[in-house]
Amino acid sequence: MLVLDTEDLPAADRIEAFHAAAVGESGSCTVEQEHPEAGIRKKLEVWTFGPLTLFSTRGSGMRVRRTPRHARFDSMNTVSIITQSEGTGAFTWNGHQQHVGPDGLALAHKTAGYEYAWSGTGLSVAYMVDTERLGLPEEQIRSAIPLLHHSAVAPLLLHHIRALHHRADQLSADPGAEALASATLELTRALIVSVAAGESTRRQVAEDTLLTRVLAYIRAHLTDPGLTPHRIAAAHNISVRTLYRLCEQGGLGLEKWIVRRRLEGARHDLAAPEHAHRTIEAIARSWGFTNPAYFSRRFRQTYGATPREWRRLHRLPHVARDVRPRRPV
Repeated sequence: MLVLDTEDLPAADRIEAFHAAAVGESGSCTVEQEHPEAGIRKKLEVWTFGPLTLFSTRGSGMRVRRTPRHARFDSMNTVSIITQSEGTGAFTWNGHQQHVGPDGLALAHKTAGYEYAWSGTGLSVAYMVDTERLGLPEEQIRSAIPLLHHSAVAPLLLHHIRALHHRADQLSADPGAEALASATLELTRALIVSVAAGESTRRQVAEDTLLTRVLAYIRAHLTDPGLTPHRIAAAHNISVRTLYRLCEQGGLGLEKWIVRRRLEGARHDLAAPEHAHRTIEAIARSWGFTNPAYFSRRFRQTYGATPREWRRLHRLPHVARDVRPRRPV
C-alpha cells in the first residue's frame, strides 16, 4: 500500500513529509538526506502480514539512524531484516560494518541501535516484527548480526522476501497472509540460531523449521525443470522417504504442491502486460513445464480455462473475474 510519494508534494515539503512517514510507520529515528539542497525523491510503501510489517523504500540517497535513545522515545522493541534490491546499502552496528547488495541482507535490533544508508538511487525492502515474536534471547539476536554471511538460511530468506515484495498487494490481502508471516518468522529464527546458538538449540530449531526451509528452497528453485524430490532431499541432508513423510505431516503432497505453485506463477505471467510479447510455451517453460500439452491440461484442470483462454479473458476484466479454480491440485 502506498504511504507516500514525494512526487505528489511541493519540493519544499518533501523532506519533512518523508521523515514524518518514516517515524509514523517504523518508530523514532533520525533521517538525513544525501543531497537535500537538490531535492529528494522518495516512494514509501507498507504492507501488513499479520504481526509482520513489510516496507519498500525507493528513491534518492539517505541515512537512517536509530539509537538506544530513540528507542526510549517509543514503545517499539523490534527486529528488522533489511535488503537492498537496487543500489548498495551500508549497515553499521556497534563497530560492525557491512555492505548490503542485491545478494545480501542485514539484521537490525532496534533497541541496540544501528545505521542504514545508501547513495544515489536505491530500493530497500525490509520487514519489522516485535522481538518477542521470535522467542529468542535478545543477546542471541544481537550476536547474530555480524555473522549472517555464514548462514545457509540467508539465501532462502532473501528469496522469500523478494517473493513477498513482488506480489505484496495481492498476498497481504490474501487469507493466507498470517501463514506467510509465520513462515517468515520461522525462517528468521532459523537464520539467527544457525549462526548464534549452541548445538542443541540449532538442532532443535532446524528440526522445527525443516518443512518451512524445504518449501522456501522449492520456491527459490521453482523455475528449474531439474527440481526433483531427490535434489530437494539432498539439499537438506534427508532421505527422499523422510521428505515425503515431512510433507504428509504438513498436510501437502509434494509434487502437487510444486505443480500448483508453478501454475500460479505461469498464470500471473500470462496475464501480466510486461509478458504479453512472450509465447505461452516460453512462459510455461520458464516455470519448469517442459511438456506444453501437460502444462495446458493441468492449467485447464485447475483454472477452468486453457492458457490461451486465460490470457484472452484476462484482458476483459468483467469476464476474467468469473474464472475460478475448479479444485485444488
